Amino acid sequence: MRQKISVLIITSVLALVALCGIQAYLIHNTYQLKKDAFIKETKKSISGIDNTTEMDSLGEIWYTKLTENLIEYQKKTIQKKEAIDKFNLHTDSINDLFKKYYAKEIEKHNLGYELKYKKTIKSIVIFNKNDQDTIFEASTGENYLLFGEDFPNKDGNIISKGRWFTEHDYEGDQHESSLKRSIDLEIKTEDSVNIIGWKRIVWNQMAAIFIFSVLLFLFVVSLFFYSIRNLIRQKKLADIRTDFINNITHELKTPLATLGIASKSLRKKEIQASRETFSNTLDILDRQNERLQNLVDQVVTNSLGSEDIILNKEEVLDDTYFQNLLKDFELSVQGKNVSIVSKIEFREVHLSIDKFMFTTALLNVLDNAVKYGGEKVDIVFRTYLKEDQYEISIHDNGIGIPLNEQLKIFEKFYRVNKGNIHDVKGLGLGLFYTNQIVKAHQGSLSIESKPELGTTFTILLPISQ
Repeated sequence: MRQKISVLIITSVLALVALCGIQAYLIHNTYQLKKDAFIKETKKSISGIDNTTEMDSLGEIWYTKLTENLIEYQKKTIQKKEAIDKFNLHTDSINDLFKKYYAKEIEKHNLGYELKYKKTIKSIVIFNKNDQDTIFEASTGENYLLFGEDFPNKDGNIISKGRWFTEHDYEGDQHESSLKRSIDLEIKTEDSVNIIGWKRIVWNQMAAIFIFSVLLFLFVVSLFFYSIRNLIRQKKLADIRTDFINNITHELKTPLATLGIASKSLRKKEIQASRETFSNTLDILDRQNERLQNLVDQVVTNSLGSEDIILNKEEVLDDTYFQNLLKDFELSVQGKNVSIVSKIEFREVHLSIDKFMFTTALLNVLDNAVKYGGEKVDIVFRTYLKEDQYEISIHDNGIGIPLNEQLKIFEKFYRVNKGNIHDVKGLGLGLFYTNQIVKAHQGSLSIESKPELGTTFTILLPISQ
């Protein structure tokens, strides 16, 4: 059974992990779709900015200036790098005009978020018959900025790419055989935008989906743990029932066997002939019958909850009541090596208790101290008056109770697992019943224990003023 539960838990955990993976994959896909849709919408909103008279005018200016520099390069009056550097100086003034135009256009679109735009040159190539001369080629992470804000490529989203092929005529040097020359250019450009805070915007758009997914996941996880906990609890209850049945069977066997032997003995003529033996045999029958009755009463009575217990309270003087109780208990364990030290509150305190019930509760705790105390049992019985509460503590030097067992010992039919359920006789009802009696008196019962260092049970009772 335990192996089946382990397999079920492992399978459920794996299924839960798979569900997490699927949920994460779906959220990631939704995020990508939302991101693409948002960027596409942004591109659509600003697509017209590049196709205006102002932009055509700016394009004409930078193209004319670039061509002039490249013609100078072709004439060999300047170097390749100088042609680029001179153009770079000129684009700064063009960019100032563009930024003013761009800010005005963005304001018209009223996007609701900040947007940075840039146009860059990716490459400039001059074609000469069957030869080509690369003036500029953008390497990884490098661009030649024409217009806009210079931001890292990784932060941008490409909205368009351009490839221009142009042929431009110019006059050659007077020393050349032909005064008319032409220059064939290929210019590649790229437009990109950096949407400030786009991740936050996309997450806000899918917030409802994300929150629903998280809540659904938490619900499934909670349901999983609730089911597993109930399964384990049912398994424990089944074990407890089995343990109880085994113990009650064990407890019933002895008196039943004795009753069987005694009843058979009464049929023998020699037993019937001896008045004394016959009387002794009847006494055995009475004792075993009483023992059976006590076992049944223990199961019925000790199974009552605190709300079902009817108290017949009376006032008792603490010192007298506890001293008499301990004397009676010492008499019951005369044949065992038990030492009891009592330290009763020095002030007189009148307790309102059901004397019979409360005595039963204390005797259950004292009996446990002897059962699990080993060869020599040392018990310390203390009482204190603390403002409006009366504290009773019973400490023993027994084997102690592990921490994981301490909260369970007050459960019905529960017995600390020692490997052999018949090692110590009992039905697992004593401490349950003790706790219910204390609760019926509006008190509380707690335990403090460490293995091999003994156990302390503490009862707190309210004192009526």
